[in-house]
Amino acid sequence: MKKRYSKFQGMKINPSRFHPSQLPFYSFLVPFSLLMLLPIIFIFNHAFKPIGELFAFPPRFFVRQPTFDNFVELARITSSSGVPFSRYIVNSLIVTIIGVSFSILITSLSAYGLSKLKFKGKKLLFEINTLALMFVPIAVQIPRYLIIARAGLIDTYLGHILPVVILPVAMFLLKQFIDQTPNELIESAKIDGASEMEIFFKIIFPIILPAIATVGILSFQVLWNDTSTSILYIDDESKRTLAFFMMSLTSLQGNTVAGQGMAAAASLIMFIPNLVLFIFLQSRVMNTMAHSGIK
Repeated sequence: MKKRYSKFQGMKINPSRFHPSQLPFYSFLVPFSLLMLLPIIFIFNHAFKPIGELFAFPPRFFVRQPTFDNFVELARITSSSGVPFSRYIVNSLIVTIIGVSFSILITSLSAYGLSKLKFKGKKLLFEINTLALMFVPIAVQIPRYLIIARAGLIDTYLGHILPVVILPVAMFLLKQFIDQTPNELIESAKIDGASEMEIFFKIIFPIILPAIATVGILSFQVLWNDTSTSILYIDDESKRTLAFFMMSLTSLQGNTVAGQGMAAAASLIMFIPNLVLFIFLQSRVMNTMAHSGIK
């Protein structure tokens, strides 16, 4: 035991500054971090490639002669479209903001009910939610369309939001997170006269903020990048989203090969909000987990 202790005596756990004992961890984590960054680096490089480099063989990872021609052509096509480009941006912002808010509110309230409330059929409802994880979107495409059509939501913003606002994986994540909250904490709040909604918003919601941030990221990615709702439920071009417009750029150009540069620039524009939101919420998640203990 003394020999083992002397072997690890010089090592420090979570040192505030760099320590030689951290070298094995850095040698393992840094290569994996660089590997994770490769797709992001590729997206940025791909957007600035001229046509010759986009179709070069063998394909080139890094751009050699960066150009803004792809963005200039993208601006020209968007300015000549029948619907103003700003309209697509406004539609996407409305759908994403309302959709993410609805998704967080509905899934968190439902997860609280499935976790802490007692009622008949609770286990069955949770099993149905778990079963929904098995279905890919295309498997429920026809039932979704029938529901949206019969509800009169064709060509409405709700037609964008409702089909994708509920995420079974988010419900599962929040329910498992709320399960860790001690029942004694809720019982003491009820003794003090707190209602179920007060318990949820004043006790449960602050505790599950890390999971809420994760659900926000998932919901934002689904809603911001979704093109299926614009194709299936929207006939009015002025109510379609930015993701659909960016996807249709190559067809607007009339030349699939010539449109690849615009598609690369559009992919970067659509990717940046996801990256910014992820970086922002990731820091919030780490900060919340470090300061949200139950005392």
